[in-house]
Amino acid sequence: MDIVGPFVKARTSLSAEYKEGPLKILNNGHTIQVNVPPGSKLRVDAKPYELLQFHFHRPSEEKIEGKPMSMVAHFVHKSKAGKLAVVGVLLKEGKDNEAINVLWDNIPAKEGPEVKLDKISFDPGKLIPSALTHYAYEGSLTTPPCTEGVNFYILKTPVDISKAQVAKFPFKMNARPVQPLNGRKIGAN
Repeated sequence: MDIVGPFVKARTSLSAEYKEGPLKILNNGHTIQVNVPPGSKLRVDAKPYELLQFHFHRPSEEKIEGKPMSMVAHFVHKSKAGKLAVVGVLLKEGKDNEAINVLWDNIPAKEGPEVKLDKISFDPGKLIPSALTHYAYEGSLTTPPCTEGVNFYILKTPVDISKAQVAKFPFKMNARPVQPLNGRKIGAN
């Protein structure tokens, strides 16, 4: 999405309760994905969603007023009722990011199954800014099967990633093209 105003008032409140756990990382041939052990939650208006995984796109699949960021991390959550919620953390070129270093140092060189690194722990919360103000819209997953009815929350506060870290990501371009709004309203808080 190209996130441009005017916006409707988003009344959604978000809180993240992510926990550290063993690093489980995979190269699926399209992106680098980190699978998260049970216990990390996103609360959307106090309703819990379990964090399943997060993955990366280069450049960001979301633009803010026509401008993409260097990358985006999509945190995929699921409620007990099966509803999906994705939090997008925009990654802007800036300082070196220690959390990204941990992930990039352990990227599997080739496409394949999940690699579980029991001696390395990772806290997904290290990639989330402290402010959870966001843009909100309903969309679809950006990779097949492109499931619809997914609530997206794109955080307004970007997180730094260095130019060298962007260059180390093994996919030069793995972002879906910007999709039309098709009458959807974008909320902002």
